[in-house]
Amino acid sequence: MTIGFFRNLTKPKPTPVVEREYCVAGRTLPLKIVESARAKRLTLRIDSGGQGLRITVPPGLRRGEVDRFLDRHQDWLEQRLAKVPTRPQVRPGIKIPVRGVAHRIVHEPSKRGTVTISRDDRGPLLIVHGDRIHLPRRIADFLKREAKKEIEKLVVKHTEALGKRAKAIRYKDTSSRWGSCTSEGNLSFSWRIMMAPQPVINYLVAHEVAHLKEMNHGPKFWKLCEKLCPDTDRCKDWLKRNGGALQAIVFE
Repeated sequence: MTIGFFRNLTKPKPTPVVEREYCVAGRTLPLKIVESARAKRLTLRIDSGGQGLRITVPPGLRRGEVDRFLDRHQDWLEQRLAKVPTRPQVRPGIKIPVRGVAHRIVHEPSKRGTVTISRDDRGPLLIVHGDRIHLPRRIADFLKREAKKEIEKLVVKHTEALGKRAKAIRYKDTSSRWGSCTSEGNLSFSWRIMMAPQPVINYLVAHEVAHLKEMNHGPKFWKLCEKLCPDTDRCKDWLKRNGGALQAIVFE
């Protein structure tokens, strides 16, 4: 979510990039202020899951302008944060999606610390063995392993179709983006994408692979993305509507 306004470019005096906290809607959120030489206006974004705020500012911006900008848009922040999903803690009894299918978490401590998928008469299960204290981490590790298996196959599929090669594939837990591609050909993906439906996983990989050829989001990029993934529009919309809820799940 972003908003912005054009500033008066005649005001100099550079402000250092800072990280601090900002109180809004009864929450104290980390605020990251990033100076960009390409920025011509202030741009405010709420990180996925409502976990923080980020402002991109032009060079030479006074700190007071940032504070006034935040004050003017406090109502906007409160309205948007009110719509951010609650942050469910991974624990026995709740359901989390795996490839878009809700699985109920069941803890069976008697066996060694593994995670298996099963089902009973109530539906799919995610059975976690070992000590209770390690349950969230074991589920996160399970999703990371699933991401590695699924995404690497999709990268091969889409890079072969594109005639390009990825230099490396990395997996992260990022709060502001689902994937990235560097000019050197390094691809990064959030392992949380394994909670999304399989077509959405495929779209994300196609999106980042398309950047190996088009390092932008112009018409040529989207045409290429749709060639790799005909469901691009539908999957992009799903991720926009539901991604925040996946980012909000706490694996601690």
